[in-house]
Amino acid sequence: MGSGCSSLSYSSSTCIATAFSISSSSSSSSLKLNPISFRFQTPTNLRNQAPLRCGRSLAMESQKPMFDVEKFDDEFVQKLVYDALVWSSLHGLVVGDRAYQKSGKVPGVGMTHAPIALLPTPFPETYWKQACEVAPIFNELVDRVSLDGKFIQDSLSRTKKADIFTSRLLDIHSKMLESNKKEDIRLGLHRSDYMLDEETKSLLQIEMNTISSSFSGLGRLVSELHQSLLRSYGDQLGLDSERVPKNASTSQFADAMAKAWLEYNNPRAVIMVVVQPEERNMKTLAEVEKEGRVQEDGTLTVGGQAVAVVYFRSGYSPNDYPSESEWNARLLIEESSAVKCPSIAYHLTGTKKIQQELAKPGVLERFLDSKEDISKLRKCFAGLWSLDDPEIIKKAIEKPELFVMKPQREGGGNNIYGDDVRENLLRLQKEGEEENAAYILMQRIFPKVSEMFLVRDGVHHKDQSISELGIYGAYLRNKERVIINEQSGYLMRTKVSSSNEGGVAAGFAVLDSIYLN
Repeated sequence: MGSGCSSLSYSSSTCIATAFSISSSSSSSSLKLNPISFRFQTPTNLRNQAPLRCGRSLAMESQKPMFDVEKFDDEFVQKLVYDALVWSSLHGLVVGDRAYQKSGKVPGVGMTHAPIALLPTPFPETYWKQACEVAPIFNELVDRVSLDGKFIQDSLSRTKKADIFTSRLLDIHSKMLESNKKEDIRLGLHRSDYMLDEETKSLLQIEMNTISSSFSGLGRLVSELHQSLLRSYGDQLGLDSERVPKNASTSQFADAMAKAWLEYNNPRAVIMVVVQPEERNMKTLAEVEKEGRVQEDGTLTVGGQAVAVVYFRSGYSPNDYPSESEWNARLLIEESSAVKCPSIAYHLTGTKKIQQELAKPGVLERFLDSKEDISKLRKCFAGLWSLDDPEIIKKAIEKPELFVMKPQREGGGNNIYGDDVRENLLRLQKEGEEENAAYILMQRIFPKVSEMFLVRDGVHHKDQSISELGIYGAYLRNKERVIINEQSGYLMRTKVSSSNEGGVAAGFAVLDSIYLN
């Protein structure tokens, strides 16, 4: 949740979303840059627009053998790489080059292709269907959990004592509960991440991202890149471009934000993206604190401009709150009537501890009525345990390679693996039980290892790799009326199998797509 580039653009250090506005001139919408935020002149075609889908499922023939990279000669691979890099440059599959000083500060300067897999990763159609099918159920679950303030506060009460960052988020949530603040319009742009466990042959959920669900834009472009390569080289590869599912993640996320703006019903208001420092065209939390006000009617204004929707590309990490200014801004936004993506309740619903609580027997029944839906979600749950379970702690110390230790953090580079699990559990036993609440234990998933070509900085290399599938979901509700609840495209990330972490922006993984088999 929160690692990697946003769905909209790039930066040299983190990633950046480009602000734009939509105007309805004649029959089509046009885009123009706005240096502060999204501004909409009401597009008449949005209210009746048919929802887009995650990607069509294909009727598969009997499974065909996939490509064998060992049989590729170097000249053919070099041609594939060259064409992939040209396509990336022409279609915006690019990120800021961190080695270039002006990157992210001067538009169009210091760009490089995004790290990519050269060809799509094979993925069984059955599990693809399963992941897409449960996306709307997870969307609904997040919304219902967010409305149960007592469950959120109780579930995170011990974590609050051990984790200062979670404690500050809970303080804001508590203030909203005390003031009886209601979020009538609720917008969720989520991503549920999975791995296909080779041992159990199960699709298991890694986490549910409810804030800054990254890469919906670049992920779509990688799908299109692979479709283009297979159209050109499908005969040589023995692959069909139609088996790479269409990926409408960018347009579906943009559509959800536009519809949230329409529901807010203020044609002069804007959509504001909150970003990390050193990015262009947006507002940081510190700038919001300096320029923001909540009017008597609840309207959030920033620099005198009314804000309809706030999209958080920042705010998921303690590093995003270096001073009280950032915390003041987060509270200010939450106190306003602006649509938040996510609200503080949605944000907390995506924490590791809530994920672990929802996996307990009988807890899903508190929020969902359909036994069939509950069964579908439970099939996706990996083993999740709190650190107050002495039996599981003993097992994890004895066999740490079978577990992942997770703190309440989002973004890459935070999880604990291998012998470090044992060492940290032994350390916590000495320090006392209170610190245990800052972590959960999760079953380690062992996906299939495949040999793939990975391309970074213009150089390709062949390596043993594993992949992680993310399914986007969009949810929009105004009081009792559900406006959007759908799967909204996908993201595949592939990394070398020897790496524990998987963040693309952190340098561990590359962007990929799937080939249904």
